[in-house]
Amino acid sequence: MPRILGVNIPDNKKLKVSLTYIFGIGRSRAEDILEQTKIDGEKRAKDLSSEKINKIKEYIEKNYKVEGELRQEVNANIKRLKNIECYRGVRHKKGLPVRGQRTQSNSRTVRGNVRKTVTSGKKAAPSPN
Repeated sequence: MPRILGVNIPDNKKLKVSLTYIFGIGRSRAEDILEQTKIDGEKRAKDLSSEKINKIKEYIEKNYKVEGELRQEVNANIKRLKNIECYRGVRHKKGLPVRGQRTQSNSRTVRGNVRKTVTSGKKAAPSPN
């Protein structure tokens, strides 16, 4: 199992898919990385030599923010929004949807408004003693 930037890449998947296991790399970015490093994306991760793994690792480190660095940046952005108390920051503080999703019918569990299913309304018959 190759390890790139602290993430174990699955062996049996194609390289263009297995690179998406790294936080901050999606399908299109994975294809761009493979194109720039001139590595075939149809190969399986287990077929890579250590030279090719190092080539991919160096290219990613040089050109993209991924994993811990990206997570820190995202958390810092959210913290900034909370501190300036803009609308999005307030929604983050309250734990509500931030990007305009409706809340009347969806996001019940996030709001803490979990409703149980309604029964027929009939009371259970008393048990004979």
